[in-house]
Amino acid sequence: MEEIIQFDKHLLLMLNGSDSLYLDGVVLTLTKATTWIPLYFSLLYLTIKNSISWRPVLLVIAAAGLCVLLAGTVDDEIVKPLVARWRPTHDPQIGSLVDVANGYRGGNYGFFSAHASNTFSIALFFSLLFRNRWLTCGLVTYSLINCWTRLYLGVHYPGDITVGLLWGAIVGFCVYRLFCYAHKKLLSTDSSQFTLHSTQYLVPLVVLALTFLYAFIRGWLIMDTLAV
Repeated sequence: MEEIIQFDKHLLLMLNGSDSLYLDGVVLTLTKATTWIPLYFSLLYLTIKNSISWRPVLLVIAAAGLCVLLAGTVDDEIVKPLVARWRPTHDPQIGSLVDVANGYRGGNYGFFSAHASNTFSIALFFSLLFRNRWLTCGLVTYSLINCWTRLYLGVHYPGDITVGLLWGAIVGFCVYRLFCYAHKKLLSTDSSQFTLHSTQYLVPLVVLALTFLYAFIRGWLIMDTLAV
């Protein structure tokens, strides 16, 4: 176990940071939860456009909220304080070696990554809901980009990310199965999968691309402030 922990630390130091203030700005933008709000609204748009009433829409919203509650809140409020594994930025052993962007260090404890579990639970839930290959690729990319930002910023070890992704997958799948059960019981129908019409799947993909564009532009705009 000690060898695994040491390997985890060495791998983090290989993946952490860069000499680019521009890239620091891009990553700091991408790691913020508010940056992804347009993507969440685009998924809500798809849900509304493919629902015949507000009841399935409310079920989807409740399911997405449950994903966040089980994947992120349980982690932040129970697992992290219980396990009490230092974030790399606070680790007495390697904390001084971690490249920190704009003084961002996160909270004291980092096991496991709520960014990884939250984003992957959402990605898997909506992938199972809509069953579109391109949309699934986009949502998985959104989750993995979030995971990469945490490694770049040095606020999570690769092991934190891996466990977060696994827990997010479990939560996303279980919440989807619960959604199917509730959909059948409350709406008296077995059809709990939303079929996208025509090119509707492009909406969140375009929003995803624009989000990346925003991050690239903002990284350039805030580059000078990071140098202060």
